[in-house]
Amino acid sequence: MTVEVQAVGVTCNLGCTYCYQNTMRDTGESYVKDYDLGKIKTQLEHYNSQFTLYGGEALLMPIEDIEELWKFGYERFGSNGIQSNGVLWTQDHIDLALKYKAHVGISVDGPGELNHLRWSGTKEKTDRNTKKTHDNIRKLCESGVRVSLIATLHTVNATKDKIPVMKEWFKELEAMGVVASRLHLLEVDNDLVKEKYVLSTEEIIYAMTEFSDFADNELTSMTFDVFDDMNKLLRGDDNVTCVWTNCDPYTTSAVQGIGGDGSMHNCGRADKDGVMWLKADQQSWERYVTLPLIPQEYGGCKDCRFWLMCRSQCPGTSIDGDWRNKTEHCEVWMTLFDSLETKMVDNGEMPLSLAPELPELEKRFALMWQNGDRPFMSPLLDDIRNNKPLQSISDVSGTHGDGHGDGHGDGHANSNEGGHGNQPHGNQPHGDHVDSSPPPEVIHGDSHGDGHGDGSAFTGDSERLPERVTRQHGDKPHGDSHGDE
Repeated sequence: MTVEVQAVGVTCNLGCTYCYQNTMRDTGESYVKDYDLGKIKTQLEHYNSQFTLYGGEALLMPIEDIEELWKFGYERFGSNGIQSNGVLWTQDHIDLALKYKAHVGISVDGPGELNHLRWSGTKEKTDRNTKKTHDNIRKLCESGVRVSLIATLHTVNATKDKIPVMKEWFKELEAMGVVASRLHLLEVDNDLVKEKYVLSTEEIIYAMTEFSDFADNELTSMTFDVFDDMNKLLRGDDNVTCVWTNCDPYTTSAVQGIGGDGSMHNCGRADKDGVMWLKADQQSWERYVTLPLIPQEYGGCKDCRFWLMCRSQCPGTSIDGDWRNKTEHCEVWMTLFDSLETKMVDNGEMPLSLAPELPELEKRFALMWQNGDRPFMSPLLDDIRNNKPLQSISDVSGTHGDGHGDGHGDGHANSNEGGHGNQPHGNQPHGDHVDSSPPPEVIHGDSHGDGHGDGSAFTGDSERLPERVTRQHGDKPHGDSHGDE
């Protein structure tokens, strides 16, 4: 579970063109006149969990208030986190991050003009702020602060001609000491922005394939968590960021937001109508019970062999913003899973998507979702391999705790560190939200452990592959047409 302290609401010093929080600003949700540190700390005591300072832009808080919360976090949990666009950092902030062991997530889309959608009002000011962000990344790394980042992909930074520039930029960041990056697919709720800045499906697939090969062949210390997560899922390990782990958009159990008045909020990616809704009283799994029953051409996931790996990604990316639909990036993820699956087979591994255990695993997941429980791959796979029937559902639900994935998927550029993936979302959650969560050993702790079957579970048995591919997809590599994509 990731706890996000959003004392300043969605108030921000930038005006990113694509920020998913713009709908909240339009409804006045960004204007926080006062916040109560006492009420915030009371909620933190209730959750008894490490937390991330979040916004809008978290550094809009006075530095003495940041220190008060980080002192509290360090004394209670041993570390802290913050998500930021990187512009407002001073040496005093850096010193605090070192003193209170704060992991820093920075959202930035590239060097120079490639970062122009993270807008500051004019081209000149935007360029100055982009330079400030890069200078501050360097200072943070040189000071010994752990830094990761999020880059949102769009027509300004990820077309075919821009990808070589981005690769060189990632090499420079790796040399600085940036530990992880998340590549976020642009999520926009504004039709005009979508028309101008969203890459086509073909362009996204090209870019993501290029970055996947780049990570495998040219990076040595910095990781892209999206590909790490996908490989883990293909190995039967769903200890990954939350975008892959069946989120209920009305409870968002992996992300607990604390407002300035101590109120509890859901993950911002689920707030499509500009309102920070309060949490529902209980979790429910209708999305994951129904999507495998609905044909793909009607917005479902029926007969997709990657269903349990993908689970139709974050409900915040659903077609038309409706969580009852599959993700609008279905074809992208299916193509990438297919490519990674092929690489595993070529290396002598049996990916879960082609493994004999898959039909029974899908059946057990469905039964548990229908029962209102939250299943996880590792214990169920162990039971299947040991010929243990699904008896008491409570014995296998919640084995890893509710915070599976520990975060937003967006923020946590490195899935091994938990978190806020996309963070995405523009300047924040999914844009400015990057690996701002605590380190891996703290985030996942005992709830997941290390031994999720890391890839050796499905080796061999390669002669089964043609049969599985044919049965699941018929004559087409990806089954039914993706009419909604």
